[in-house]
Amino acid sequence: MKIHIKEAADKIGLPAHTLRYYEQEGLLPFIKRDENGNRIFNEADLLWLELIVCLRKTDIPLSELRAIVELTKVGDSTASQRKQIFEKHKEKMMEKQRDLDNAFIKIDLKIEYYDVLEKKYYKENLK
Repeated sequence: MKIHIKEAADKIGLPAHTLRYYEQEGLLPFIKRDENGNRIFNEADLLWLELIVCLRKTDIPLSELRAIVELTKVGDSTASQRKQIFEKHKEKMMEKQRDLDNAFIKIDLKIEYYDVLEKKYYKENLK
């Protein structure tokens, strides 16, 4: 399967300009081009893009993604280094998750408080 940037963007759910930006940032070094210079994406490219999208949703810095790409270009001997980047990022995500869990608790408490206020207000004003 070989598709152009518009189709790839549609499949991934990103605008084509974002894919171009990722390429400029060095995150898509393996993208091939056709005889007219148009980007050609294959299945492996789409899988990599899906991973990038997933990681960007977790706020991974572009610098860490670039480091992963550069290490990947070196080869399998860098697997430990790449794994370490993912492990560090996972730790950051877990910390953020704990913060979000605490925020949800506080928000739920506030919603419960407003539920009580609403009930009290309506009870007093419907008499």
